[in-house]
Amino acid sequence: MSDKLAGMRRDYLRDGLSEQQAPQEPLTLFRQWLAEAVEIEQPPVEANAMQLATCDVDGQPHSRVLLLKGLDEHGFVFFGNYESAKGQQLALNPKAAMTFFWPAMERQVRITGLVERISASESDAYYNVRPLGSRIGAWASPQSHVISGREELDQRLAEAQARWQEQTPTRPEFWGGYRLVPQAIEFWQGRASRLHDRLRYRQVGEVWLRERLAP
Repeated sequence: MSDKLAGMRRDYLRDGLSEQQAPQEPLTLFRQWLAEAVEIEQPPVEANAMQLATCDVDGQPHSRVLLLKGLDEHGFVFFGNYESAKGQQLALNPKAAMTFFWPAMERQVRITGLVERISASESDAYYNVRPLGSRIGAWASPQSHVISGREELDQRLAEAQARWQEQTPTRPEFWGGYRLVPQAIEFWQGRASRLHDRLRYRQVGEVWLRERLAP
């Protein structure tokens, strides 16, 4: 390890997280933290950016950055191509993990659970409010598949633009939304001397069990 990397560290002094501060239900706390991140985190950080981790058929983990696009009482909603690498992985193994990191607030949230497709009507509703370029781009890109070069993608985009020149694009059947239904959510608040606060919620039956983890 280089000396430069070894020396890249800072102490976390901004805040703490006690059981008295934490509600009994984790989505309440997540909404609070997300709202604070929207107010405090500055560009280029996107407060709704998160790492999504999935596993392929061989058990190899894969991780990528996506944007959270919805949150309801059932879980965390994101969108993508059903035929992409993550789409194929989720079709074979619906278990997944999410991580949010908000450096200005010295916080992260880790979520594990099962992923399911949202309804076609929910996917249609979101697709129809996307910018036109993004809607057409969903038709143009065979996400995660090998292509010959940028020229092929440009050609596919031109063909999609021509196809939808005279009418409003409709959502491709191979593109839509997913919902991660959480089974465990961990809230991490940075503290001094690496003695961080970690509160984990686990769903046990119909209730959430809250427990503190050692840092």
